[in-house]
Amino acid sequence: MRWQNQDPAAEDGALPGMERAGFVRSVQTPEFEGVTFHEVLCKSALNKVSQRSAVPFEWTINPMRGCSHACRYCFARPTHEYLELDAGHDFDTQIVVKTNVAAVLRQELRRRSWRGDPVALGTNTDPYQRAEGRYRLMPGIIAALTESGTPFSILTKGTLLRRDLPLLVQSARAVPVSLAVSVATIDDELHRAIEPGTPGPRARLELVRALAEAGFAVNVMVAPVIPYLTDDSAHLEALFGAIAAAGGVRATVLPMHLRGSTRGWFLQWLAEHHPALLRRYRQLYGRGAYVTPEYSAWLRERVEPLLARYRLDRHRDGSERGRAARPVVHSQTARPEPQLALFG
Repeated sequence: MRWQNQDPAAEDGALPGMERAGFVRSVQTPEFEGVTFHEVLCKSALNKVSQRSAVPFEWTINPMRGCSHACRYCFARPTHEYLELDAGHDFDTQIVVKTNVAAVLRQELRRRSWRGDPVALGTNTDPYQRAEGRYRLMPGIIAALTESGTPFSILTKGTLLRRDLPLLVQSARAVPVSLAVSVATIDDELHRAIEPGTPGPRARLELVRALAEAGFAVNVMVAPVIPYLTDDSAHLEALFGAIAAAGGVRATVLPMHLRGSTRGWFLQWLAEHHPALLRRYRQLYGRGAYVTPEYSAWLRERVEPLLARYRLDRHRDGSERGRAARPVVHSQTARPEPQLALFG
C-alpha cells in the first residue's frame, strides 16, 4: 500500500487522493476474524461535495474507508483501489479507520469560515458498520456537529445506531437531524447472499420502528432495487408494507448501478448464482454503469401506486404529496456523483 510506511507526523494526514496518509498501525482482533483495521490520523474530516451534484447538502464525513458489510453491489468499492487495495475482498476486510476524526472535525467547525451547512454521513461507507462498535467514532462526531449548531443526516444499515439514539434525540432538540435506514430486500436468503455482513432486514425494520418511536420521521432507502431479483410486485409490496408497519414515513427507491470495478464484482456473483440472468444484465446495462431509461420508467410506474398505497410518498416532514407529485424513484441516467450513491 502506498501509505503503509508513512510517518504519523507526515505533513498531510488525509487519505485517498492526497499525497500522504497519517498511518499509525494495523490491527487484527479475534472479535473481527479476517478483518484488518488500518488506523490513520486524518488532517481533514469534512469533505466538500461537487457543485455539480444536485443534493441538499454540501459536506460529508467518512469516518472509515472500506466496509465489512460486504455488499456485492456497493458503489464505493473502486475507492479502495486508490489505496492499492482491490475493490473486492480487500474492500470487505481491509478497513481504514480515521481514529482522530472527531477531534479534527471540532477544529474545522470552529473556523470562522464555517457557515453551519448541513453535513451528511453514510453517503460513502456506513458509519455504523461493525467497526464502529470497536472505535466509537460517531458519538464524538454527533456531539461536535450538535455543539457547533450544524444540521446533519445519517444513512445506515447498521443497527448499532440504536446505541446512540439517546444522543441523537438530544441533538435533535438543538439542530435538525435526519435519519434514514437502507433496506433493499426482506428476502432472508437473498440478503445473506448479497449483504452478508449487514444486520438482517427485520433487524433494520426494528431500527426504523425504534427511530420512529423516538420521534424521528424516518426515510427508508429501498436501494438498490436489483433488476430481476427484487423488482417484482410481490417483493416490493411486501417490503413497502413492512416499512409502513415499522413507522417509516417515506421511501426512496434507487435502481442498482454498477460503477467501475463494482460491476465485475457483482457480475461474478451473478454468474455463480444466477447465470441465466447474465444476458439480460448485459442488455439492461450495456457497457455502462446504469440501467436503461426504459427500465427506470418501468420501475417508476410499478412503484408509484405502491408508495401511494402505503403512504410512503410523503415529504420529510410527514405531509402528504399531492396527487400530481411523482414518487421518489431516481433514474440513474442522471449520472450522480459517486459519493452520493449508497454505501455498501
